[in-house]
Amino acid sequence: MTDVLSDEVRLAAEIDRLKAAFPKTRELYREVCALLFFRFGQTPTANRLYQLVRRGSMGTPAAVLGEFWAELREKSRVRIEHPDLPADLGAAAGELVATLWTRATASAQAELDALRADVEGERTAAEQRVAAARDELGRTETALEQRTAALLAAQVEVRELEKAQAEGHAARQALEAEITRLKSEALARDRELEKVRDGFSRDLEKLRETAAQSGERLRATEKRALLEIDRERGAAAKLQKEVDETTKRAEKRDADHRRAIEALQAQLGDARHQAGVLQGRLEAVQATNATLQQQLAALREPDVRETRPARPARARGAPAGTTAVRPAATRPARAARAASAPASKTAVRRKRGKSDDR
Repeated sequence: MTDVLSDEVRLAAEIDRLKAAFPKTRELYREVCALLFFRFGQTPTANRLYQLVRRGSMGTPAAVLGEFWAELREKSRVRIEHPDLPADLGAAAGELVATLWTRATASAQAELDALRADVEGERTAAEQRVAAARDELGRTETALEQRTAALLAAQVEVRELEKAQAEGHAARQALEAEITRLKSEALARDRELEKVRDGFSRDLEKLRETAAQSGERLRATEKRALLEIDRERGAAAKLQKEVDETTKRAEKRDADHRRAIEALQAQLGDARHQAGVLQGRLEAVQATNATLQQQLAALREPDVRETRPARPARARGAPAGTTAVRPAATRPARAARAASAPASKTAVRRKRGKSDDR
């Protein structure tokens, strides 16, 4: 068991050395075939080669193994066909080699088929492992990102803590210095306090006597204050009652005023309506009056023509100290003035109505 393990270890070491020396896959497989066959006395197979090298595709170790057996057969045939060998021995050796080659080829083909089946199963399993590894890699990357973020946050927090620690250390030193100063001040104050206590004890006795007298005066003052408070409360309650009654009366007056205002607004609307109606009537009367004045003026013109020649005769015949009688034609003028008087009054009323609207 130990020898087998040592051979496997030495074989693995030699293969690692060959991998470093032969980067090309086919050359590496050829060297591994020679290593197994000549140094370790093992018959190389395609499956064995692929398990040891793990490079290239599935057909690479089989092709290299066929080339290795062909080269070995060719070299062996050269030695078998040597002129020094008898003919029957050469033929027997040739048949033996042919038989070995046929069996080796059949074995290699069977191993190749088994290798292909194994490789196909391993490929399927490897694909499954790759998918699982990818999923695990994704989870690992996510966890790594989270841990990286947490690490960065922790680093920031550590820096802040270090900064806070430095600030705290500086503050602690400042506090220690302040405490030392306060202690010295406290000692000085204690000494002063002792002095003050002595004077305070003396003053306290005096204050007690004064407090007793002040207490009596305070109690008397408190009684008077309570009586004043009771009187003020009664007066305040009475004032509150009067305020409530005044508020109610004011609210009632406001309601009455609102109703009166609404009534006056209604009356004002009616009055404006009536004023509009009267204004229309007045305009109609004015138009009629103007027409009548025109007609009267037309009637006066013939009368004036007739009365003008007669005026000198009447003047001559009138006695002294008497006044001439006015002609009847002046009556329309009086009527015009009488008609114009209501018009002026209407204009005054219009102005008053406009001022009320404003």
